[in-house]
Amino acid sequence: QVQLVESGGGLVQPGGSLRLSCAASGFTSRYYAIGWFRQAPGKEREGVSCISHSGGSTYYADSVKGRFTISRDNTKNMVYLQMNSLKPEDTAVYYCATRRGTCSGYANAYDYWGQGTQVTVSS
Repeated sequence: QVQLVESGGGLVQPGGSLRLSCAASGFTSRYYAIGWFRQAPGKEREGVSCISHSGGSTYYADSVKGRFTISRDNTKNMVYLQMNSLKPEDTAVYYCATRRGTCSGYANAYDYWGQGTQVTVSS
């Protein structure tokens, strides 16, 4: 059974950092792209970042480019999202999701989702 579990969310002050983790199980993660999405209250879910199955290609939304870094460790079936210089507008529930093949910026292209982790950026 495919399972994705996010962790690492929390409350942080503007300018601070958090590292989100996504633990994958139930499938061979090295064949799957993994993306991070977020959803703020009253807003649509938006793509934040994605990493290819090998880790050789990464993609970022313009709003997080230069501040967030995605990485993966296929030996541990883990994907990470390092978030630096956090802003109040980064506040959202963050989800990891997976799909076989290449990255996509569209949420409906992903087959499996985690339960999400809350990130709140506030002073």
